[in-house]
Amino acid sequence: MTTHTIALHRVLRAPPEKVYRAFLDPEAMARWLPPNGFTGRVYQLDARVGGSYRMSFTNFTTMNSHTFGGVYAELRPHEFIHYTARFDDPNLPGEMHTTVTLQKVSCGTALHVVQEGVPGVIPADGCHLGWQESLDNLARLVEPNIPQ
Repeated sequence: MTTHTIALHRVLRAPPEKVYRAFLDPEAMARWLPPNGFTGRVYQLDARVGGSYRMSFTNFTTMNSHTFGGVYAELRPHEFIHYTARFDDPNLPGEMHTTVTLQKVSCGTALHVVQEGVPGVIPADGCHLGWQESLDNLARLVEPNIPQ
């Protein structure tokens, strides 16, 4: 089975604590993680080592959905997240591993995302573009500093 690895880097004008929270809060994830043209729904999320999550992306044009879920393998608050993901669709086989590294920098957070094991039937450039769109959405969520 052919797989891809996707690697991205982005600097966000937000502290690591806020970015970390966006990766583990179900409402935040449903808002920023789906790429453009998709909606997201989180069915379950237990953000602890060994805890699991389950969610779906729905193509707003076709209304086709892909449900997936996985386990949190490692969590270091405000620094590192490693989780797995498997699609329910047998045409999207295998287990993906995603690592998220957060580093405090002078203007906010340097974010590094590596996703390994992306099924070969998903074009690598399309997956990369989807992640770029998701990270744009993440920036719109975490960068504003709105006082109480």
